[in-house]
Amino acid sequence: MNIDHCSYSSHTDGYHDLRRNGFNHFLIRVQIEGRGKATIQSKTYQLEQGSIIFVPPGTHYELTIEPNQLSGDYHLLVTGDWLEDWWEKLDCPDFAALSSTDTIVTLWRLLSTEKLRPSHEQNHDLNTHLLKSIMLMIETEINARHSIQRPFIVTRMMRYIEEHALERLTLEDVANEVDLSVSRASHLFKDHTDKTMIQYAQHIKLEAAINQMKYTNMTLEQIAFTCGFGNYPYFHRLFTREYQMSPSQYRKIN
Repeated sequence: MNIDHCSYSSHTDGYHDLRRNGFNHFLIRVQIEGRGKATIQSKTYQLEQGSIIFVPPGTHYELTIEPNQLSGDYHLLVTGDWLEDWWEKLDCPDFAALSSTDTIVTLWRLLSTEKLRPSHEQNHDLNTHLLKSIMLMIETEINARHSIQRPFIVTRMMRYIEEHALERLTLEDVANEVDLSVSRASHLFKDHTDKTMIQYAQHIKLEAAINQMKYTNMTLEQIAFTCGFGNYPYFHRLFTREYQMSPSQYRKIN
């Protein structure tokens, strides 16, 4: 497998790319900000944050960014059997929508930086593993969307909470991420997860705290702070309510 190109593009004043006979490579493009429109064969897709398109070699492709429209994306041009076999295993999608791009973009950025080095200085095994990690994360999300019966927007909220639960997180942050009011976001989340957004964030924090208690020598006060509880009394109260024992008791028996 050869990674022939990996880069980031940003457009603010319009852009148009028409490839009637497609590329000689397999194109994968993920929209990370703004909007655009892509036509693959005869199908047209509206692109927004999290939209990812797959364009195999020799496939008609057209990308349009309207004037005065912000658009940012990462894209790859790849040749080789591994990627085409992977794509066929997923039933050859043209388009998918990711609930979160943060982790994938981090890996994509690493790969893009590595590809800027002179070829003889690149770690080609690392490049291959980064690409495969990106694809497998995409695969996991696509499969999850098919197997879990809940609105995609709820999955997006869950992923956002998972990624930011240990930080200073508010209901407004989550609602803004999916362009909903706090009230609407809260109702949707509770209806499809049987938890409030706060309860879900607390669950993530408690799981993180348990890992810290098991595998580090940090004090309970330090764990309370690093896992986003703010102070030990609050951590103690939530932990005891959830596990019917105090954090110190849990640590002694584990």
